[in-house]
Amino acid sequence: MQNFGNIMKQAKKLQERMAQLQDELALKTVEASAGGGMVSVLVNGRHELVSLKIEKEVVNPEDLDMLQDLIIAAVNEGVRKAQEMATAEMAKITGGLSIPGLS
Repeated sequence: MQNFGNIMKQAKKLQERMAQLQDELALKTVEASAGGGMVSVLVNGRHELVSLKIEKEVVNPEDLDMLQDLIIAAVNEGVRKAQEMATAEMAKITGGLSIPGLS
């Protein structure tokens, strides 16, 4: 039974560290862009869009589809980078152990 107690202590420690990591990830950001930098975004480690910048040269009322495509591409790339960052940070505290639902 003493082993079970140790396992529970370790699990509690891991849970506390993961909660702390979630708070830290909210403060970390990644940048992504599309259209040669005409649309750029910042996404935090919680996969939230923090900032969106659009250069005025890409705004063409006659071609909104292109602008929409650039925004989608930049946001998707930002989310992908944020996921990679979160996975890398999580691996640091789980020792590379893949735990479903944590990254």
